[in-house]
Amino acid sequence: MARKPPSLQNAPWLQNPSLQKFLLAVENAGGEAKVVGGAVRNYFLGMAVSDIDLATTLTTDKVIRLCKDNKFACHETGIAHGTVTVVVDHNAFEVTTLRRDIATDGRHALVEATDNWQEDAMRRDFTMNALYCDRRGNITDFTNGYHDLMTKKVKFVGTPSKRIAEDHLRILRFFRFHAHYGKGSIDANGLKASTAARGAIKKLSRERVTQELLKLLAAPKPHLVLKVMAQHDILKQILPHTQHWRTISRLPPDSILRLHALAKSPHELDKFLRLTNQQQNRLLQISHAAPLSPNMSDAELRHMLYRLGAEVFTDRAMLSFASSSAKVDDGKWQRLINFATTWQPPKFVLKGQDLIEQGLKPGPALGAALSTLEDWWIASDFKATREELLSRLHA
Repeated sequence: MARKPPSLQNAPWLQNPSLQKFLLAVENAGGEAKVVGGAVRNYFLGMAVSDIDLATTLTTDKVIRLCKDNKFACHETGIAHGTVTVVVDHNAFEVTTLRRDIATDGRHALVEATDNWQEDAMRRDFTMNALYCDRRGNITDFTNGYHDLMTKKVKFVGTPSKRIAEDHLRILRFFRFHAHYGKGSIDANGLKASTAARGAIKKLSRERVTQELLKLLAAPKPHLVLKVMAQHDILKQILPHTQHWRTISRLPPDSILRLHALAKSPHELDKFLRLTNQQQNRLLQISHAAPLSPNMSDAELRHMLYRLGAEVFTDRAMLSFASSSAKVDDGKWQRLINFATTWQPPKFVLKGQDLIEQGLKPGPALGAALSTLEDWWIASDFKATREELLSRLHA
């Protein structure tokens, strides 16, 4: 017999006056509202609770009217899906009417409102996300989600293939959730259904795929899940990939660093993912930087740090270490990784105006001369003075 979930009456976030005020207002309006999903899941796992999502038997028009009567702010952020954002005393809650699916195409679902909590639970993705908590802390669990959560098993609600057919992104969410919340082997039924439907991943927007992949890569040990995805030809539906599992396992929880190690061609990721300009530029800079080694002299490291900048230097150092055979606690590598925090690159002692004052005219020749002098200054290990550089200009 499954263990009954304990009460959450003492959960600090549940006692938030703003949340309690809204939940009580729904009751007074003849409805019912409960916290659902991430807040309940994370609290049971001892993880931080940030966003609080609510499900309610009230339709969106009644929620909007309730907010008006109680002077709560209400924003129609997802009205087509029965969702509004309610703000009570500067605390925001996403409130969604209980729903059941009428039709789906794997990307979008046609839904209609219901007042049946079990119907709403059975349309959710994973059992651990189908736990409801009322304002008194009582838990409603239609899917045995509490048991799955406590045993670290990520399981689809009902039939996995049906849940995936409703939204193909759930294939990637399944692996992402296992990477963050699962333990041991991946649920066999979920893996089988995800493998069978893997071709549908290519139908998803690059934005949604990118978001899921980056979240997966931020998990504590993503390489374990990525390896399974590769073995079942799921990962190649996203991007051409390496099998540098050990390298990925030795990198910090930085999605972009791990993505660089995972991608076969990091400089061509814009063909497969929708990255921000900042993310893409970071990948390109890492790719163009030469590998670093703890056997390099301090002077060589200073030159590299000056050329690359602290972020790219550190990224390249961590990737070089992760792909090496060195032990995790290798002192020389740790010194290299931390080098950017122990030496501050100086500013070049000359500017274009200095050369103009020496008789050079603005233009390409001036820029070339300035660059040549900077190279010489770097080669002197940043010791050449302004006067020495100017005398070299005349020479």
